[in-house]
Amino acid sequence: MRDFTDEQLMRRYARGDAQAFDLLYERHRGPLYRYFLRQVSDTATANDLYQGTWEKIIKARRRYRSNAPFTAWMYRIAHNHLADHYRRLRPVEELQESSIADTKTGPAQATLDDEQRQLLHAGIISLPAEQRNTLLLKLETGLKMEDIARVTGVSRETVKSRLRYAVKKLRQDLPE
Repeated sequence: MRDFTDEQLMRRYARGDAQAFDLLYERHRGPLYRYFLRQVSDTATANDLYQGTWEKIIKARRRYRSNAPFTAWMYRIAHNHLADHYRRLRPVEELQESSIADTKTGPAQATLDDEQRQLLHAGIISLPAEQRNTLLLKLETGLKMEDIARVTGVSRETVKSRLRYAVKKLRQDLPE
């Protein structure tokens, strides 16, 4: 069953195969949790949003249609859940620098020294929410532009524009 695509697993889960859900959860738990951890200011809120998203996926399983990648569908649910969270908060709380700290180290992360990492985190925090969300969806999930557009409910051109402006602002704010 490990060779099944996410879409095949979701269809199996929708028909009642709990093992298919376990595999989907295993595949996506890290990236989905990191998505929330970078969007909110504390781990407790990230945990709540993460669990809430999986609950929504479970409830919506029978409505899943595989005309788009499972990850796009999942992150659309996550994005909407996050938007609902911020709407309930009003006034919107500030995103703290610690909320975008990387939970794993990779080759690129290891090469950045602490000062550069802090500047990058501060730069990401300072981005407008739409640009920050789009950038993190691209970096964290590797979704294609079309899929990010579906997740965020905007056009592909808007996604490209938000990414372009986010990268431009980060380049301006970060020393070479």
